Amino acid sequence: MNVIVTAYNPNWPALYEQEAQAIRQILGKELIAIHHIGSTSVPGLFAKLIIDIMPVVAHIEAVDPLSAQFEALGYEVMGEFGIPGRRYFRKGGDNRTHQIHIFEQTNQHDIIRHLAVRDFLRCHPQDAKAYGELKQQLALRFPQDIESYCDGKDAFVKDLEHRAVLWYQSR
Repeated sequence: MNVIVTAYNPNWPALYEQEAQAIRQILGKELIAIHHIGSTSVPGLFAKLIIDIMPVVAHIEAVDPLSAQFEALGYEVMGEFGIPGRRYFRKGGDNRTHQIHIFEQTNQHDIIRHLAVRDFLRCHPQDAKAYGELKQQLALRFPQDIESYCDGKDAFVKDLEHRAVLWYQSR
């Protein structure tokens, strides 16, 4: 997978909303909330060209029978994909455009950590700038190696997530 990091695009919220509408239709009454997360949700932040979407549902098991509807939208069904209790879907193959991370409303740990990082970066532009610069450097260093790119961000992201969750919970 090619690693391309680009300047913030003001069209990303509209792209999120367009996809969120289709997801709302699929999840129906099971949907509690839906959030734009990840780097494309932070104005001004450099990001890979992937819209991350986090629906929160009443019952995670209710998502499984809907897999064919997500496939009809072009998503690949990935199951938990390394995070217990999540349902993960990705769209676009090697040129991924969207990722869906569905969590049950009782999974506050994963929901809060995603929202905390997003909100922290929105409120702390110096941290967002440092994160964006790191991503740019790693993309230049590993333009065709997504695993090395992710490994290069790992320590920074873990520290960021820790600080973000503390900040989020103290508000």
